[in-house]
Amino acid sequence: MTTLLILGGTGVVGRQVLAQALANPAITHVVAPTRTALAAHPKLDNPLIDYARLPADAAWWQADAALCTIGTTMKLAGSQAAFSKVDHDYVLAAATLARAAGTPAFAYNSSLGAAPDASSFYLRVKAKTEHDLAALGFTSLTIVRPSFLYGGKRADKRPGEAIALVITRLLGALIPKQYRPVSASHVAAAMLQGVSSRKPGVRIIESAQLQSAQLSSATPG
Repeated sequence: MTTLLILGGTGVVGRQVLAQALANPAITHVVAPTRTALAAHPKLDNPLIDYARLPADAAWWQADAALCTIGTTMKLAGSQAAFSKVDHDYVLAAATLARAAGTPAFAYNSSLGAAPDASSFYLRVKAKTEHDLAALGFTSLTIVRPSFLYGGKRADKRPGEAIALVITRLLGALIPKQYRPVSASHVAAAMLQGVSSRKPGVRIIESAQLQSAQLSSATPG
């Protein structure tokens, strides 16, 4: 893998994906379109874009692989419609352009509990996004479903994650593995492993699998 497209490179997981990709000598070119400029790097291409008006004819949609960590919260979005626009519509629009340009492998950061019949609107949207990504026909599609995240500073406050971290410290191994908070670096490493291995079909990595310490030190090639 030489060229990697990163969608959503400014969030907690996105920043980890970007850092790991830039540090990986096997990846020679990283394209990370964002709304605000990133720090310059010799192998980073950082086009400034608006996800509501994506440049369909941009040459950088064609890559060896793409990873997507685009997402918001119901609180920040302000409504179900606005949340769905970001977590479904923006993700699908970008993925569709990448697929149409010939990008064969894709990885998506979803959520623990994503299911069409989930009681949470958030999780139903995540499930719909997973389903619609699978329908695009990527040769290889990796979906990660992390629990609460730790290991990075967020632009917004998420009390639920803070509470989960406190409970984890208190109860430790008593908490089922799939519900324990997950390191953002582990999620990023799993996504990079997924697109570098390019296993055919759809691969879903649940939160319990993301607990593996091996992921944080993995070097995708």
